[in-house]
Amino acid sequence: MGEGADTSGQMVIVAFGQTLKTLRIRAGLEREEFGRRIGYSAATVASYEQGRRIPSPRTIERADEALDAGGLLTVWKEQVERAQYPVFFQGMATLEKEAIELLAYDALVVKGLLQTEEYMRALLSMRRPVLDHGTIEQRVAARLARQDIFDRRPSPLLSFVMDESVLRHRYGGKGVLRGQLEHLLLIGQKRNVEIQVMPTACEDNAGVNGPFTVVTRKDGKKFVYIEAQSTSTLQTDPEQTALAAARYGIIRSQALTPRESLEFVERLLGEL
Repeated sequence: MGEGADTSGQMVIVAFGQTLKTLRIRAGLEREEFGRRIGYSAATVASYEQGRRIPSPRTIERADEALDAGGLLTVWKEQVERAQYPVFFQGMATLEKEAIELLAYDALVVKGLLQTEEYMRALLSMRRPVLDHGTIEQRVAARLARQDIFDRRPSPLLSFVMDESVLRHRYGGKGVLRGQLEHLLLIGQKRNVEIQVMPTACEDNAGVNGPFTVVTRKDGKKFVYIEAQSTSTLQTDPEQTALAAARYGIIRSQALTPRESLEFVERLLGEL
């Protein structure tokens, strides 16, 4: 699974693969025929069975149906889905699915939820130690899947503030950055999304302690997620979460307004 992998997560994936293979053999199907039924090649089926690739929840549902497994595969869905994320992010990935509000301040890279596929690949390919190809593909697929948060109903309220420097780094080259900036303009037009820029010329910034994300769950409970160097903390203390939300409010007030920010991004695009 590569850097940042979770041993228990790998065990889940391997166990699922063994279960899949056992049920396929019990059904008397070769990999080719089974693959045809679920829309994949025999090689992909083999990679699922050997725990080298992680199937999507929909693929698990199709496999359960094709093998007439009666839920023996779908019962794995949640565990397998969680295992696709690095261990330090698994708690946050679950929270994103339950969020009614998400507030994110970033000073290093564009927030994962806002990244284009090309930008993701550029970032992941720069990691040291180097990530293997399979891990990069797994991380990209998992990160893209998280972006359905933008189309969920009812719509969560999503607010992103990022430093100007984030929008100027040409990670992956000028073309990748251009695509990323265009994507921000599109996402920023959604009614439940606010994107704001903190200019480098700004003399006040309550976010100097670094990036953080505040998530509010449906039950009203708030969480603060902080990540650095493949480690993370997920704070649940009411005092700390309330202070982080208040700090975000100050950061938001110091940044350009959403309208000014989209105009700022358009100007940056014009400079490329």
